[in-house]
Amino acid sequence: MKTTPYYRFVLVILLITSFLTSAHAFQGDKDKFVVVLDAGHGGDDSGNTGNGYKESNIALKIVLQIGKALEKNKDIKVIYTRKKDVFVTLRGRAKIANDADADLFVSVHCNAHNSSANGTETFVLGLHANQRNFEIAKKENEVIFLEADYEQHYEGFDPNSPESLIGLTIIQEVYLDESIRLARQIEDNFKSQQKRKSRGVKQAGFWVLHNTYMPSVLVETGFLTYKKEGSYLNSKNGQSKMSKSITDAILAYKKQLDQNVGENIYQDTSTKTAEVEPYIVDNVVFKVQIASSSKELAPKSYNFKGLSDISRIKIGNTYKYFYGYTSDYNKIKQFQIEARAKGYKDCFVVAYKDGIKVDVSEALKSGSN
Repeated sequence: MKTTPYYRFVLVILLITSFLTSAHAFQGDKDKFVVVLDAGHGGDDSGNTGNGYKESNIALKIVLQIGKALEKNKDIKVIYTRKKDVFVTLRGRAKIANDADADLFVSVHCNAHNSSANGTETFVLGLHANQRNFEIAKKENEVIFLEADYEQHYEGFDPNSPESLIGLTIIQEVYLDESIRLARQIEDNFKSQQKRKSRGVKQAGFWVLHNTYMPSVLVETGFLTYKKEGSYLNSKNGQSKMSKSITDAILAYKKQLDQNVGENIYQDTSTKTAEVEPYIVDNVVFKVQIASSSKELAPKSYNFKGLSDISRIKIGNTYKYFYGYTSDYNKIKQFQIEARAKGYKDCFVVAYKDGIKVDVSEALKSGSN
């Protein structure tokens, strides 16, 4: 049947996800925060050559500057997928990151379009929200065809098929929150520090992102096909500034992971909430995610500003901390109010249906008062 390869591909991804997640959870803590830097393209794959500029060279120069800056931090270990103009397969890039048990994967590229499009954009893995995002992912994924025996290594995956991209989101879904956090920081830095035009954080089906089991982003630093922007990215000044924004974002991300679990101080700022009718959703558990950190803390009230009923899960090298555990949606919203009153301003509700994380909106569709 025509769709058999696709379903086989999704099944393989599900099996890989199960294995990698369980294996990763039992690995010991590392002494350093590991960042894998990936300069897109290289060797026979020059990437796009808008206005005569070479994407692979520009991406490499930016990556090397990011790495040099990060290496000054004694708590960070930097690993490169390439440090010179050589071709590295997509699966090879992902393998480098996975073998290193990395905490972050950052891939740097330059964009192209047959229009006057310009500006930066940073991608995390997800279903293509529109045709243009699909075309960008398709372009980056087509490097697969340059690899020897690509049919064997990427069996069941077709870069030209929207259906193939659906399965890619499964593995990276558990890291999506952290990926978006880093991506947003990068784009904010481009806009505030360098006054670049930011096209925002977007989602698309990049193979190199799906096959890494850690928070991962792909940065499009600008359009070489837009003459002014291409000239900027090809200059030493432009490369230095873009690398600084990405470096600062990585450092800010790490700092937030290290410090985003609150203080070990009990603060009695309890908030009374109004009585509301229960809204029970069968087979669904709601929690409030209050923190995500590389630190492992005991789920005790003194570590979380007096909040009790704390739970913790580990995904990769990141610990997620939750407040509350209930099938009553109205009750969990009250918990969220309490958590915000304690200082967890960015906390949010998450839902698990039959033990699997789902969108809250999806969970509520099956609810009944």
